[in-house]
Amino acid sequence: MARIAGVNIPTQKKVGIALRYIYGIGPQNALEILKKAKVSPDIRVHQLTDTEVLHIREIIDGGDYKVEGDLRREVSMNVKRLMDLACYRGLRHRKGLPVRGQRTHTNARTRKGKAVPIAGKKIAAK
Repeated sequence: MARIAGVNIPTQKKVGIALRYIYGIGPQNALEILKKAKVSPDIRVHQLTDTEVLHIREIIDGGDYKVEGDLRREVSMNVKRLMDLACYRGLRHRKGLPVRGQRTHTNARTRKGKAVPIAGKKIAAK
């Protein structure tokens, strides 16, 4: 199993897909990294030689890409900054509500959590 940027890459997947398991690397970045490393995106991870894995690892760690811990830290610092400013987006983060203008009358269960029934509320009769 190849280990790149502190993440175990699945061995049976194609390299172009497997690199996406690293937080901060999407489809475009994965293909760009493989092009720089001169590795075909269609071969499987277990078919990579040690030198190819090392070259991919060097490209990612080289500083062009912000991945894993650094990226997570930056995102959390951005959210914390918004909350400290007490701007609208920061207040929405603080309350655990949708930040980007989505409706909350219905839906938004991912942000709000499990629905809590209200005691004594009567169901409207038809």
